[in-house]
Amino acid sequence: MDKSGSKEAKEDKEAKPLRHGYTTGSNAAAATKAALTALIAQEEQTEATIHLPIGQDVTFTIIRCEFNAERAETEVIKDGGDDPDATHGARIIAEVSWREELGIELDGGIGVGRVTKPGLPVAVGEAAINPVPRRMIRQAATDVLKEFDLERGIKVVISVPDGEEIAKKTLNGRLGILGGISILGTRGTVVPFSTAAYKASVAMAIRVAVKGGCTHIVLSTGGRTEKYGIDMYPGLPDEAFVEMGDFVGFALLHCKKQGIKRVTMVGMMGKFSKVAQGVMMVHSKSAPIDFGFLAQVAREAGATEEQAEAILGANTAALVGDWMQEWGYNRFFELLCGYCCEMSLKEVGGGLEIDTVIISMKALLLGSAIRTDL
Repeated sequence: MDKSGSKEAKEDKEAKPLRHGYTTGSNAAAATKAALTALIAQEEQTEATIHLPIGQDVTFTIIRCEFNAERAETEVIKDGGDDPDATHGARIIAEVSWREELGIELDGGIGVGRVTKPGLPVAVGEAAINPVPRRMIRQAATDVLKEFDLERGIKVVISVPDGEEIAKKTLNGRLGILGGISILGTRGTVVPFSTAAYKASVAMAIRVAVKGGCTHIVLSTGGRTEKYGIDMYPGLPDEAFVEMGDFVGFALLHCKKQGIKRVTMVGMMGKFSKVAQGVMMVHSKSAPIDFGFLAQVAREAGATEEQAEAILGANTAALVGDWMQEWGYNRFFELLCGYCCEMSLKEVGGGLEIDTVIISMKALLLGSAIRTDL
């Protein structure tokens, strides 16, 4: 026996824990604290320590600090840790200036989006700075004013110079947040590989759709399937199209909770072959493709035992789909879609009309089905 242990065990032992990053909200709060301190003390600030919602104190590096008697501006760089998102590396700037009235006025500048649709946690017309970051920014400023024993009014403007370009990689446009990114965060930290942020964006997108009057939502698993859905329903508004990713069950349950009456799901063979069996979290690591199940559906569609045996040896669901087309068993896709509908209705306990559409990798229609349980 190898006393040195396996290679895998050695790698596990040497593996470093994933590094957390910090939200745009945390960075904005730190920049605000540094800017206000510079304005009051008239001294350059190189770092700022803030208290995060999860109870930790974290020190941020200030990469730029400019000030005069009336205003100060500081800049930080957002670090997304080992789970970098679209805002990783973004420049986040806080400008603080005096105002005549007491209190703290907060607004967004260049690169921070503005809310144009109801259903978000921020009112229409306001800068897309979410409630927790707003509290963090205000608290950071209040702490500095107390430290210097001052009672003066200030105005804080948060900007992200590249925010409008970064926002193109987010769901902001669909949510009605125009002109830049959102300043986000509830914990203060970014948890590596957390699914919470994506699920939250799906839930928010559905709420925005409902607030906009939608009763029919089109859920897709990715960019190509969403585009197909948009082409299918050109009359639906943009907010009716929600990219659910792997979170099929979560999205369906949220649609029902929000009172949606009709849901269309658009996806491809791999993920929807899992939904057809009742697997509602369809990430590749959550459940493998069940080729035995696909072989059985192929038999129901008229495939021979020899063909079913071939399916058992397939390496991808897409290959099975190619064979079904080649062998002329188009009913296979209708059956698969039907099972997706039935399992989805079972997942939510009825109360919806659900139709399922499966497309190929080349965005060609393979099959569809609809089931109602209203």
